[in-house]
Amino acid sequence: MKLSLGPVLFFWGREQYFNFYSDMIEQPLDVIYLGETVCSKRRALSLDDWLGLARELKQQGSAELVLSGLTLVEAASELSSLKRLCDNGELLVEANDIGAVQLLSERKLPFVAGPALNIYNGHALREFIDAGMQRWVPPVECSADLVAASLRQLEAMGVARPELEIFAYGHLPLAFSARCFTARAENRPKDDCQFCCQGYPEGIALDSQEGQRLFTINGIQTMSGEVCNLLADYPRLQQLGADLLRLSPRAENMQEVVQSFARVLQGADAPLAVSGCNGYWHGVPGMLRAEEAGLC
Repeated sequence: MKLSLGPVLFFWGREQYFNFYSDMIEQPLDVIYLGETVCSKRRALSLDDWLGLARELKQQGSAELVLSGLTLVEAASELSSLKRLCDNGELLVEANDIGAVQLLSERKLPFVAGPALNIYNGHALREFIDAGMQRWVPPVECSADLVAASLRQLEAMGVARPELEIFAYGHLPLAFSARCFTARAENRPKDDCQFCCQGYPEGIALDSQEGQRLFTINGIQTMSGEVCNLLADYPRLQQLGADLLRLSPRAENMQEVVQSFARVLQGADAPLAVSGCNGYWHGVPGMLRAEEAGLC
């Protein structure tokens, strides 16, 4: 099993991106995803900048580099940028929108199916494999049982399974909207947001009136309030045959997160329980911690 670093879902400054990846290329990561997946207005790095960063990282380490595309494509300008990304000619692309799948399929290019694509059974998997998918990142709300059933369906149809990458750590990306919640929180119109989400390097925590952490607001993206952590579920991930575990970047302590997963992948015992949520993986509400609910 390998470790991957997902694309940065928050909006950081240019220098912070470069410093972050300079640190991450030194970590035991097998795959690193680059690019903007949330908002097309976040232009701290252009496509050329991301490609230039990829070239630098190639010289510094051996990790496979993948370029991730937008999840919500709303305008002709965004479609044009997506075409450029698919035509980059250097890196494998993670498709997070069905438009990217269409573009990559037309060009007969292999791709990674990101977690925003609605793939919930073996029949859908076969369609995406026929389109060129070589790696599947299931939607974050999928349980281990659903993923296993989908792979069994695929096997029953005589289709070779793709690489399986599970979202194993980070705030779960749950939903996207045409409205920018961060701009709304600061009473700014979306068209004049002044990039205010850059002031929240890990999003805005949203609590209930009772003080329970519910969501994290990140521009047009709604994320889980708690951080998902599947490290204690490593034995089930092994049993399922997961090829990669995706760690979603956070602004602080990411090196420690990578190291904790790497130790388990290298043979250390998985912890019996960890902080964070893992409910979806066990087929219950995602905000729950299955260990506390007596499910494992």
